[in-house]
Amino acid sequence: MDIDTHQHFWHYNSHEYLWMTGDMQTLKRDFMPPDLKPLLDANGVGGTVAVQARQGLNETESLLALADQYPFILGVVGWVDLQSPQVRDQLRRFAQHQKLVGVRHAVHDEPDDQFMLRPAFLQGLQTLGEFDLVYDLLLYPRHLPVAAEVVRQFPRQRFVLDHIAKPFIKAGRLSPWDDDVRALARFDNVRCKVSGMVTEAAWRLWTAEDFKPYLDVVFDSFGSSRLMFGSDWPVCTLSADYHAVVGLVRDYLQAQPEDVRARVMGGNAIDTYHLGRV
Repeated sequence: MDIDTHQHFWHYNSHEYLWMTGDMQTLKRDFMPPDLKPLLDANGVGGTVAVQARQGLNETESLLALADQYPFILGVVGWVDLQSPQVRDQLRRFAQHQKLVGVRHAVHDEPDDQFMLRPAFLQGLQTLGEFDLVYDLLLYPRHLPVAAEVVRQFPRQRFVLDHIAKPFIKAGRLSPWDDDVRALARFDNVRCKVSGMVTEAAWRLWTAEDFKPYLDVVFDSFGSSRLMFGSDWPVCTLSADYHAVVGLVRDYLQAQPEDVRARVMGGNAIDTYHLGRV
């Protein structure tokens, strides 16, 4: 089964989605499972991982409720307050739901680039390991060295790098992102989502060739056993429709053996997020 490891749902309101800036008007509406399911069916994608888009416990609750209602949602990457003294209680509450597969924090929105090295955050990551959950890394390129230091401290924790760390695709610049991604990939407990690329390129003006240098770097760094496809729907619709986003990765994989394609498009997601436990 092909699996989309990164998509979002929301009932839009202006005070909880401040990250939707003025050029994102088309995102300022509801996006729910009935909107996504026809796109999955049309593109041969059998399941998804729904990822948090708000920093609140109610986000995790709502995504898990949707996962109960819609079987194609195979897993949820939610949010808990990793800096809270109550983080263990929060995790214990949500981990009772078998479709909770990970958590994420919008580190790239924090004003402190060293945010992940705060003692309270590191303690939260330590607690996360007790529940066998993935931590998704949402970063900009400048955060990659800090991420490498965090990963070094938690060799048994599973990490997933979202959106290949949002490189400078529109500018056509690789450095220093490429070296920093390679350094992070040396830790074998880190996986990477091939996702979020089209919104880092010139919106709706990109060509497939714009992404090849970046795809070459992550495939060379992580190898086919640690990469996963993700669409970042509906955010991706700012720059491309769902079919085009899926096609970018599938076209890149055309020259690869079938077992490689199967791993990147689905198998690695099952292994990384422990999908299908219910």
